[in-house]
Amino acid sequence: MTPLERALRERIGTEGPITVEAFMDACNRYYYATRDPLGARGDFTTAPEISQMFGELIGACLADCWTRAGKPRDVAYLELGPGRGTLAADALRVMKSAGLEPPVHFVETSPVLRAAQAEAVPGANWHNDFANVPEGPSLIVANEFLDALPIRQFVGAMERKVVVAAGGLAFDRDGEIVETSPARDQAVSEVAKRLAKSGGVALFIDYGHSKSAPGDTLQAVRGHTFAPILADPGEQDLTAHVDFEAVGNVAREAGAAVTKVVSQGEWLKRLGIDARAQSLARAHPERAEEIHAARKRLCDAEQMGELFKLIGIRSPDWPQPAGFE
Repeated sequence: MTPLERALRERIGTEGPITVEAFMDACNRYYYATRDPLGARGDFTTAPEISQMFGELIGACLADCWTRAGKPRDVAYLELGPGRGTLAADALRVMKSAGLEPPVHFVETSPVLRAAQAEAVPGANWHNDFANVPEGPSLIVANEFLDALPIRQFVGAMERKVVVAAGGLAFDRDGEIVETSPARDQAVSEVAKRLAKSGGVALFIDYGHSKSAPGDTLQAVRGHTFAPILADPGEQDLTAHVDFEAVGNVAREAGAAVTKVVSQGEWLKRLGIDARAQSLARAHPERAEEIHAARKRLCDAEQMGELFKLIGIRSPDWPQPAGFE
């Protein structure tokens, strides 16, 4: 029994059944605070760790937005849940080549990941939450951030909860499930309000669905494979698919302009990943096979290309980012 499971059992014994939202929040807070979950020795691999091309194209997109917005001098780069800092390092390198060297702000609570980010992006500034980031126009990136925020699940009109039954943790009801995420809505609303007030653009990249629909999308991943959701609390990554229609609605209500939802594969192709892959392969022929395999993993429909999607949120005064036409 994990230390967190013991604590959750005690909590349930004292308070009664806990919501899926409370369970997911407790598990992920413990999980991310105690390890680096990325890479071959971790539990999952994100797009920036697959290839530098991912972060480079994000950097090019943001630099282009900044240029078309009139090159405001006080713009900052902000990333929510920046992993090891790999995406930021790649994006900032491209921004610098475009004449943009913004101050960097990371919203990150994990001391383990903060240490990795400090190595990747020297001079970064860290914040425990978005509200502490200084005001001003922002270039914001959130890659696989929303999927880890806790969700609520409902079966009919009843909220689904976690109980202790038959000696273990169990859900108290099954049936057709509808999911909501107040935490996700709040995060998107805060970003959208900041952009509407101060200027800038945000790119949210995650796996999920373009249209709201019922369904159970809660999942656990450990050692790069799916695992039972209630097993080993705090020792595996819990996520849920992002409802991009809901994300767009929340952002509009907060006063921001919102792009269409596009698949990751299509977006990367529109921004020129094929040409970038060819250029890298010519420069590093010994890595050509690896580079083209990475491009396929990021873009092909049967890999990350269709499941992962992007939505752009921006100040009404800023141009729409490229790739969402």
